[in-house]
Parts: sequence; C-alpha cells; structure tokens
Amino acid sequence: MNASAPSAVLNPTAALAQFASQLQATHIPEAVFLRCEDLLVDWAASALAGYNARAVCTIREVSLGQGPNSGPSEILGGIETSSPFCAAMANAAASHVVEQDDLHNASVLHPATVVFPPALAVAQSLGVSGQEFLTACVAGYEVGIRVGEFLGRSHYKTFHTTATAGTLAAAAAVGHLLKLSPSQMLHAFGSAGTQAAGLWAFLRDAADSKQLHTAHASGAGLMAAFLAHKGLTGAQDILTGKQGMAQGMSSDSDPGKLTHQLGQRWALMETSFKYHASCRHTHPAVDALLKVLNDHDLKPSDIRAVVARVHQGALDVLGPVTHPQTVHQSKFSMGTVLALAAHHGFAGLTEFESDFNSQETIAFRNKVTMVLDLEVDAAYPAKWIGKVSVTTQTGAVFEGRVDDPKGDPGNTLSRAELEEKMHRLSDYGKRINQDATSRLLTRLWTISKAQPVGRFVPVEDFQQ
Repeated sequence: MNASAPSAVLNPTAALAQFASQLQATHIPEAVFLRCEDLLVDWAASALAGYNARAVCTIREVSLGQGPNSGPSEILGGIETSSPFCAAMANAAASHVVEQDDLHNASVLHPATVVFPPALAVAQSLGVSGQEFLTACVAGYEVGIRVGEFLGRSHYKTFHTTATAGTLAAAAAVGHLLKLSPSQMLHAFGSAGTQAAGLWAFLRDAADSKQLHTAHASGAGLMAAFLAHKGLTGAQDILTGKQGMAQGMSSDSDPGKLTHQLGQRWALMETSFKYHASCRHTHPAVDALLKVLNDHDLKPSDIRAVVARVHQGALDVLGPVTHPQTVHQSKFSMGTVLALAAHHGFAGLTEFESDFNSQETIAFRNKVTMVLDLEVDAAYPAKWIGKVSVTTQTGAVFEGRVDDPKGDPGNTLSRAELEEKMHRLSDYGKRINQDATSRLLTRLWTISKAQPVGRFVPVEDFQQ
C-alpha cells in the first residue's frame, strides 16, 4: 500500500504506524527533502552550541558511564563515540539547551531535538545512506507533529509536548531505519507512548529537567523501536484507546489530526527556525517590540512600560518565571527577553550570558507585563501573532504587531542565514573552528548523497 494512503479501516494510531513504516523516498517531494536538510543544519548548530552546558555534561557523563566508551555513534561536538542509545541521549540533551532549536507552531513541538539525535545514532550504526536517513527523519517529523497536534492545548498546559509526543517521533524515525513492519511499528508506538513523560514544573525551580526531557524522549523512542524489532509487544492504541495517552494527558484531543491529509500535507514544511535564543513564546512579542522601536526611533530609556499581548500558552509557560536565577531560566522570562532585545537589537546567546541579570536588564524587565489577548489566543497555536503596547516616558502609546515572527514559514531563514547561525552557534560552543564549521556545512548540505552516513565532524577537526 502506498504510504500516502493509509487504510481507512485502521484506527488512527495504526494508520500513523503504517505510514511511518511504509514511507519511501519516492513518496516525498524534493522540497520536503531540502527543508529537512535545512532543519538538520539548524539542529547540528544547536548541538554544537550546547555541548559544554553543565546539564548536558552531566547527562552525557552519566549516559556514557552506563554504556560503552566507544561505539558506532558520534557524540556531536566531541571525539567520543558510544552505542546508539547513549549517543542519542547525549545529542538530544545538547541540542535543546541553548533554546535555538526548531519549533512546529501548531503542535508546539521541537521536532529536531527528538528526531535527529536517535536517527543519526542509528543511521551511523547501521551504515545506511543519507537518503535513507533523511527519509526516516521525515517520518519522525510527520508522526511527532501530528501526535502533538492531536494532544492539543490542554496537554501543553502541564506537559512538555516535546518530551511526550517526541518519544513517538523518535520511535517512528528509528523504527523506519530498522524497517519495522506496520505491526511492529504499532508495537513500537505502544512502548514509546507508555514511557512518554515530561512536566513543566521544572521552570518554577530553574531545574535542569528540560534537557532530560529530550534525552529521555530520544532514548526511550529508540529503545521502543529496537524492542519492537525483537518482538516486544506494545499497546495497540496507545494514542486514542482507553487508558491511552489522550485519556490520561488531554481534555481536548482530536484523533482526526493524526491522519488528516497524511502523506499529502507535509507538516515538516511548517516548522519554524528560532532567531532569538529564548523560548519561542517570547519571539512574537520581541519582534513586535523591535518594530515599535525601529518605527518610532525609540531607545530603551524612552520606554516607561511594555504590555505583551499573548496567548494563554505563553502565560502558562512564561508566567511562573518572574525572577530568573539562571541563564536558562531567563530565556523563559518575557521581561528579560524583551529587555535584551531592546538594548541589543537581538536576544542571542552572548547577550543572555553577559547581560541577563544586569541592572539595566532588570530595570527594563520590571516594566514588562503580559496580558491575554483574545485575537492572539484564538489564532494560537496555528499562528503565533506578536502584539505589544509601548508607553513612552512622555505618555505616548505605540502599538506593535507582527503576524509572522522571524523564522516562521512565512518569514523563514534563508540558507545563507542558517549558515550564519551555524557559524555563530559554533563559535559560541568553541568545539570546532570556522574552517571546520564550513566543512561540516558542506557535508550537511550534501547529506542526501552520503554513502553511508558517517561522522559529521572528523576527530581531527576538534579544538583540543
């Protein structure tokens, strides 16, 4: 059966499993493959930037301590290699910590950080071609995004969707590389879904759990696929069945979203790139504020107050972060992010590192409030509108609005901008120099021709 036409008699979970199992390169439009390459480059940049982060080092050290100290799979950013399981966990943690990895708006899912790490680790261990690797990644994106959309807004209020739906995305990508049958893929989904976890509580304490979320999702999804390959059974309707994910984790799930236009609408194409190094919920307001500052030639000192008009999801995630204590927690503080953008024109990695708790940042942060905007909320999550009201010291009020924040599909990053981002994040990570970064970019832009997928960064390219 053609993967673009799943059987109508299957339940939605089984239809999605059939799609992930039977997807072939010939089913995928060239534009989707090219976009997948773009997303791969963007993911690799985040992984290089995050390699040395404290939480990432801890997860990597513990993971490698439990597994072999050498193996077929690369730890991106280091000379280490290990088993696919350990490499997937390490790379997933690294690629999520600097808050520069991609986001799919409607599902509120960061697909790259739970798809590329397990897919790359297994592709390197199996010696598959670049085209096979990209095809598996497309399968992972399509499954993960649809599961995130299915679980709905109520799920995201408590659960980190990248951790939950991401477990099935990882299982789909790895299962495709293992050539699981539709039945085996369904078992893999069952085992992945029963392990899906990840709560937003960590934000209240500046805890490190967000990196654990992606590491666990990648490792658990990978393991679910390998177990299914060896005959372990899983629930046959882990998504929509009684006592399944929707029943336990959602009050507004929509099973139709799992299979709507499956194989015709390529959700991967809808994924956004992150321009600012902060939670994506802050980006629309950042761009709207920058528009006001530029349009009216305002300086930060000219501003008395800023009201960010946001959707409920932004209030749920960002609202608890009132006095950020760490660089990572500050990326979930609307006031901090707007302050950095106002003072520097950009909320980037170095701006957060050097300035997140400076006196001028804190002073501006205290001028910012968030309020629910009904128009913005009604459009979310399909569209992330940015609206701000800026009051100046003289009492003038200016309204700012952006309908497509920078990085969204309607205002996307070009390949030249993605290369600039790669160099910027590579510089930040200090793992490889500019020449080595350029060589990595060449490998990634031609990954579809790789026979087989090998190391992304040769050992000799590392700065010792």
